Amino acid sequence: MGNNKITNAMTVDVEDYFQVSAFEKTIAKSEWETLPQRADYNTHRFLDLFEKHNIKATFFTLGWVAERHPSLIQRIVKEGHELACHGYDHIRVTELDPEQFRNDVVKTKKMLEDIGGREVIGYRAPSYSIGASNPWAHNILAEVGFRYSSSVYPVKHDLYGMPEAPRFMYEPIEGKNFKEIPITTLPLAGKNWPCGGGGFFRFYPYFLSKWAFNVINQKEHQPGIFYCHPWEIDPEQPRQKNVSFKSKFRHYLNLDKMEGRIVNLLHDFSWDTMSNVFLNIDKGR
Repeated sequence: MGNNKITNAMTVDVEDYFQVSAFEKTIAKSEWETLPQRADYNTHRFLDLFEKHNIKATFFTLGWVAERHPSLIQRIVKEGHELACHGYDHIRVTELDPEQFRNDVVKTKKMLEDIGGREVIGYRAPSYSIGASNPWAHNILAEVGFRYSSSVYPVKHDLYGMPEAPRFMYEPIEGKNFKEIPITTLPLAGKNWPCGGGGFFRFYPYFLSKWAFNVINQKEHQPGIFYCHPWEIDPEQPRQKNVSFKSKFRHYLNLDKMEGRIVNLLHDFSWDTMSNVFLNIDKGR
């Protein structure tokens, strides 16, 4: 790990390549079982990588994946990582009413806890789909036993985003011990720029991502969040043909470079779980 005094949060959103929002109009959920499943193998690759570099991370996991690969969930917990919730089958919160959302998170939280044998206190919405249109989601998360969410992205984006949201951890519900921990951004020229991972990390040259995290850690004295997906280190995944050029570009760009860049991050900065970095809780060690 790096010698940086501030420790950042390393996170993995455990979902398969066919479950991303960009493909939801071209790959029906009824097809999921018929497609090659690669999330299990690729998440084990992340676990091997983190073990090699002595890193603990938070794995925001779909219930759909956990249900089919319980041994993966058990390894996550056994090796001291934090197990957290990503919903059951990657339905964006903006597509659910409050009752449907409550059912989804209660079902998935219990499933993860039953498989992993650990309390699950963290949640990340699929495609960062909590924002100005559905503030009720935070209340439900707090009511059913979550202690934090990492679901708000303070940027303007065509698929998600709440640019007016605070950039750093805040309490969205007055009087409750519940935190929202937004994805990391950097303010430049009056605009928040994404720098927390995913497609942006694959698009930017590595030195820009490194510079952004150095600014956040050394000048703003704040911890950052990095996020990635198992399919992002898998250039051999099946290629989808019936999707838009924009979706192809976003999904497949620099997949072959992603793992090497993550290794650079692991060397250049200090990392730990969401709970340890932001809540000062040692979960599952």
